[in-house]
Amino acid sequence: MALTEARKAELTEKIEARERLARQDGEDLYESDDLAWLGGLAHGVRTEKNGDTVFFNVNRHLNLTNVCTASCAYCSFQRKPGQKDAYTMRVEEAVEKALAMKDDGLTELHIVNGLHPTLPWKYYPRVLRELKAALPDVALKCFTATEVHFFESISGLSADAILDELIDAGLESLTGGGAEIFDWDVRKQIVDHNTHWEDWSRIHRLAHQKGLKTPATMLYGHIEEPRHRVDHVLRLRELQDETGGFQVFIPLRFHNDNNRLSHLPMAQPADVLKTFAVSRLMLDNFPHVKVFWVM
Repeated sequence: MALTEARKAELTEKIEARERLARQDGEDLYESDDLAWLGGLAHGVRTEKNGDTVFFNVNRHLNLTNVCTASCAYCSFQRKPGQKDAYTMRVEEAVEKALAMKDDGLTELHIVNGLHPTLPWKYYPRVLRELKAALPDVALKCFTATEVHFFESISGLSADAILDELIDAGLESLTGGGAEIFDWDVRKQIVDHNTHWEDWSRIHRLAHQKGLKTPATMLYGHIEEPRHRVDHVLRLRELQDETGGFQVFIPLRFHNDNNRLSHLPMAQPADVLKTFAVSRLMLDNFPHVKVFWVM
């Protein structure tokens, strides 16, 4: 159902006055297909926050292992132990691959992995320590909250102790992954591990308390509806009110290659633009909204 002109005028007035948007406001914004209107409002918010400056980093992914105990419906990355294309890097191999990326103008290594059933916990801080020694000027953005939760189970340590050890080894930020969609009705259909909103938020809250700035993500364009996207960003906004530790929000478009949701069409460009605009308008306390070129 398209928005009436009266409702558009009401939303415009509220946004231009920089009043905080409510859940219904977010859901109504998604009802509009007027991308020029949505984009103009979002651009106004972005410009007020950051002027005409756009920020970039040169980010390279280093995935230490694709072996994973989980089988999430949206995932094309995970492999089971013994599968032909399953792999796990030795520490020396990871350093060698990272050094090979150095000439790309590398500023940030982005490390996420499968939930490997037999790798020991100590492998992970050791890798970070060796990477930091080899590339001292490169920021290490590593591990999802899902991985940190998994590290708790394989190490017997608390997330508090795990984060301390990772920070000591060179960790500068968690990644924003593992968020997907927080709403349980959607999440229980797509996620095959036990890290949900309660633990995801607990681990990012801890990271923020330790002085880390972290990103947050949302995987959209699969079985969720716009109301689930609004709920997702409102949870993040509330946590940001509490901690102030999120640096950036990253909407990630679901890709339908080689996974159990391959029958679904991918989000079209208009939906991508709408998702970025509405997210920028709802997340009034996030400094930045980011796009990954590869996505």
